[in-house]
Amino acid sequence: MPAPQNAQGQLAPGKIVELTIDNVAHGGRFVGRHGAVDGERGRVVFVPDTMPGETVRAQIVDVKKSFATAVALEVVTPGADRVEHVWAEAGIDRQPAERAGGAEFGHIRLARQRELKQRVIEDALQRTGGMTRQVPVAAAPGDDERGGLGWRTRVRLHVDDRGRQGPFAPRSHEVVPVTDLPLATQGIRLSAQLDQRLPHVTAVDYVEHGDGEVDVIAMEGAPERGRTDTIVETVGGREFELDRSGFWQVHREAPGVLTDAVRRVIDVDALDAGGWHLDLYGGVGLFAATIAELLGEKTRVTSVESDEVATDHASENLAEWLGASAETARVDRWLADVAKRASRAERDRLARGLVLLDPPRAGAGREAIEHIVGLEPAQIIYVACDPVALARDAKLLGEAGWEPTSIEAFDLFPHTHHVEAVASFRR
Repeated sequence: MPAPQNAQGQLAPGKIVELTIDNVAHGGRFVGRHGAVDGERGRVVFVPDTMPGETVRAQIVDVKKSFATAVALEVVTPGADRVEHVWAEAGIDRQPAERAGGAEFGHIRLARQRELKQRVIEDALQRTGGMTRQVPVAAAPGDDERGGLGWRTRVRLHVDDRGRQGPFAPRSHEVVPVTDLPLATQGIRLSAQLDQRLPHVTAVDYVEHGDGEVDVIAMEGAPERGRTDTIVETVGGREFELDRSGFWQVHREAPGVLTDAVRRVIDVDALDAGGWHLDLYGGVGLFAATIAELLGEKTRVTSVESDEVATDHASENLAEWLGASAETARVDRWLADVAKRASRAERDRLARGLVLLDPPRAGAGREAIEHIVGLEPAQIIYVACDPVALARDAKLLGEAGWEPTSIEAFDLFPHTHHVEAVASFRR
């Protein structure tokens, strides 16, 4: 009789194995199985730089109780959708430690990438959220025509002790010097003098603004914090102030795609412009402005953001609406305070309002979700950059009696495993 998990002791760091890949996992890794015999499926091995339907040689780097991780060394039988990597310096023909990070799907046909991202979202929703839904992943405007290249308006390169620029290798802090940045905009590619040595510099940010100007920001030590220079980005004809070093969507089309998606799912009939609407993790007020534009000049909307500089800009960006405001606070603490202090009239306005949240990759979490549910808003819209976090928070909402009325997904990070989604929930 085969041992449980098919002879777990056979796997050890350094061992080279041949794996057939049968699925995709969250985080840009793929799933192979080792030791499958006599109907046993074998131990799961997570390995990047592969794809479902192909066989690879891989080297084990870590072994846990129920799974192992490996690095791909060679493709034995390529998958039908494998293509030449869009970034030669990230290709499988290089040693794993010398592969550039940041384009982990670049060896897969673009349409197939979106199918795999759809599978990851749907699997997360089913396994973590307990719901079965179809969530196709839509391309951003222009990406198919450009082959998924030239979209990244913000690039951070690290600098090694020899002054060479490059991204880190995947799951590493080793700098991989590069000669090209195919995912970056043309402006950044022209501005980035990648052959230039930069002594005494730890990292370089290349940022292309909406007007085509490119900032080159060299850093010594930790990234700059606090207010620097104010820049302006335009979305749908509306200008937004933000700090030069502040957060903004990386894909040139992402702000427009996401605000359009939010606008589509806001249930105007269920909401009252005189209600109290919340834009949580609101940044510089992009979605708060979308809410106010749609509901009218008397809209009362509050943007809540922990970054004080972003909040200052949000106040300026929302100044045309008398009922709009921006507050600096951690969202969970702000919600807890509102739950304690809100008057009956304020609770009535919250019940006629919308709560929109755009949390970081870790998601909102139980405490924030419970406070949001406790406000009893008319609608909840969740903008997600992580499928598992979305699924977990959707489950919490479901347990409180909320269900998704729509979930849309967008491929705003071509040739990487990242994906964005916009979900609308009603009681």
